[in-house]
Amino acid sequence: MKDTIVALITPLGRSGIGVLRLSGANSLSIVRKLTFDPEFSPKPRFAHLKKIFDLETLEVLDETIVTYFKAPNSFTGEDVFEIACHGSPVILRQILDFCLKLDARLAEAGEFSLRALSNGRMNLSQAEAIRDLIDAQTVASARQSIRQLRGEFSAELQPLKDDLLNVIIVLESAIEFVEDDLPEFQTENIRIKLTEIAVKVGKLASTFRAGKLLREGLKIALVGRPNVGKSSLFNALLGHERAIVTDIAGTTRDQLHERLVINNIPVSLIDTAGLRETTDTVESIGVERSLRIMADADLVVVLLDGSQKLTEEDRQILTQTSEYPSLIALNKLDLGAFNEQFYEEINRAHLNSQIINVSAKTGEGLNELQKAIVEPFSLQDTEQTGFLVSDARHHDLLLRTKSEIENSLSLLEQKMSEEIVLIGLHNSLRYLGQITGETTTEDMLTRIFSTFCIGK
Repeated sequence: MKDTIVALITPLGRSGIGVLRLSGANSLSIVRKLTFDPEFSPKPRFAHLKKIFDLETLEVLDETIVTYFKAPNSFTGEDVFEIACHGSPVILRQILDFCLKLDARLAEAGEFSLRALSNGRMNLSQAEAIRDLIDAQTVASARQSIRQLRGEFSAELQPLKDDLLNVIIVLESAIEFVEDDLPEFQTENIRIKLTEIAVKVGKLASTFRAGKLLREGLKIALVGRPNVGKSSLFNALLGHERAIVTDIAGTTRDQLHERLVINNIPVSLIDTAGLRETTDTVESIGVERSLRIMADADLVVVLLDGSQKLTEEDRQILTQTSEYPSLIALNKLDLGAFNEQFYEEINRAHLNSQIINVSAKTGEGLNELQKAIVEPFSLQDTEQTGFLVSDARHHDLLLRTKSEIENSLSLLEQKMSEEIVLIGLHNSLRYLGQITGETTTEDMLTRIFSTFCIGK
């Protein structure tokens, strides 16, 4: 029999309500002891007002709402109790400790969801959707997670697995019962069917770029020499004062990271230390980190002071960033129109990079800059793109599936034996099964569920 597990399923900290979840065969026994009510027989899916007692002093600890979900009709498929009490960390800690003294065990990361998977309440891709839904940064990414949680991904995979299995059955039967080679028309039918499956798998895998963008977003680095207005632009894009802004060059000595959303795309915005030669040890470390951030960013926004002529430092930065995906932002538009020769010199150093005029002080040009940041990665209308693969594990397994099917197709056209052709088809069926958890190893499950929060 599995242990009864317990965990807090609401965030740590003070709140109006905090909720603990118990799951396992001893849940009812533990709740009866907490409430000092050995006859407590809760009606499933109904809320019950119950006093929880301090097991040591026998005093009332809190008045709570206890909800019972009877197996197998619960989240985990086991008997589940959810205890909603006042959200004092002291009260929550005491109730949790008493549950542990009554032989419950603290749940591991993702263990509730793992039990739901083990008991057939959901498949692996649906369990992963719960994690992604909790971590969703935008409405669009939350909707994609809901679609996966409702089984849309599984529903798209099932016909592919069925078609693949039908082909495997024909080839396996040929090995057992057909002495001669398969008839030409049957071989052609298999070739057509495998081609169709490979195309459909490839089409599904091709949505990963858009799905990954919705899920993880973009990493954007603001770079430039000191005092061109990086921190001011950083604050303007965020809409609040996050970075310290002074007239002293080199104020920003380390990266500042903040998140925002532009056109339904999560953006991690990074204000870097000003790039220049310096003898200051701390500042030089910041400059070195800025160079590493540039290499790791999806897009580098090079900020220049449009009210001044290009300096040698500016020219060095333009050279350094020319190898990265980048755009140029000319700041201080509020001080007047920029010189045309300025644009010409920038274009010579940064071929094909878009140039946006902005004023971090007045906000002029910020909308154009935001649009230019996400435009190269645009999903067009994310509401109409259908289901998107957003998990790198799923994407990798789809690519492996497609590769194995294409390899089997090649062997089939070379008139290799059915046994040889079947190797790739069995591999591809196994890869598809790993997405939904049917053929996933215990080690892989442990790794996947370790990324979940404790209460899930």
